[in-house]
Amino acid sequence: MLYNILIDPFVQMGASPDLFVQTLWEGLVSGVLYALIALGFVLIFKASGVFNFAQGIMVVFAGLTLVGLHEKGVPAWIAVLLTLGVMYVLAIAVERVVLRPLVNQPDIILFMATFGLTYVLIGIGEFIFGGEPKQMITEQLFLPTGSIDVNMLGGRVTFQKLDIAAAVIASAMIIGLSLFFQYTRIGRALRAVADSHKAALSVGISLNQIWAIVWFAAGIVALITGIMWGARSEVSFGLDIIALKALPVLILGGFTSVPGAIIGGLIIGVGEKMAEFYWGPLVGGGIENWIAYVIALGFLMYRPQGLFGDKIIERI
Repeated sequence: MLYNILIDPFVQMGASPDLFVQTLWEGLVSGVLYALIALGFVLIFKASGVFNFAQGIMVVFAGLTLVGLHEKGVPAWIAVLLTLGVMYVLAIAVERVVLRPLVNQPDIILFMATFGLTYVLIGIGEFIFGGEPKQMITEQLFLPTGSIDVNMLGGRVTFQKLDIAAAVIASAMIIGLSLFFQYTRIGRALRAVADSHKAALSVGISLNQIWAIVWFAAGIVALITGIMWGARSEVSFGLDIIALKALPVLILGGFTSVPGAIIGGLIIGVGEKMAEFYWGPLVGGGIENWIAYVIALGFLMYRPQGLFGDKIIERI
């Protein structure tokens, strides 16, 4: 039995290379989208040292706002701009109401504040948009539908056009934000804030302004993520659970590393798809739901700072 569990998947890979490519592609798409979710967490953690538990519900809230505005007769692209405006207002409100009064408080206090923000957004979302799942306005946003079949490796591999678009858009978003925060004045200010709040304040950098900018950037990420995940399934509060997959991604890549979010997302995306396809039938299925956390646990045991995270040094 153990032999079959360990060896059979590799036999299948060699016997059906087209299925291997199909599974690898699906894992890469999921991995890029996981990386996009994780990017929102990384941006806020770098700027404030706070793990934003509300990032998942921000994804849902942005998607529901977009769909809800369109249902009220607002054209799709105007609805996108208005949703960006809503996320900007949310960023300002979080900075003024949540972060500013809690400056210099312990990290656990700030974390619990984002935990409370999660349920505030859930309540507002259910009150305004209801709790029923909604269909993303895929056609109105000119997102492609259908599939492309490619004959390769003695079989046929199917690429969904929506998955291709999602991978391209998410990759462009990640690269664009990475370059923006790496080479612009705001990006340098963000890195200064991440290194030391007091040092940043001493050279005239406004923490309040940086926090508002970073939360707005996280809101933009949430909107793009909501569109992509919503188009692949539907916009519902269930997406909040998908967003929690960012936690093992962050553990792998490091909470302060943008490249780490990318690499961690790809490892988790490919790992869970491969495990589900090849090992799932041998152990009763469902591996995709928990294998990411097993991988993350292994990293916590041997490299708790992640692949690209800052090494933890404590003075005894």
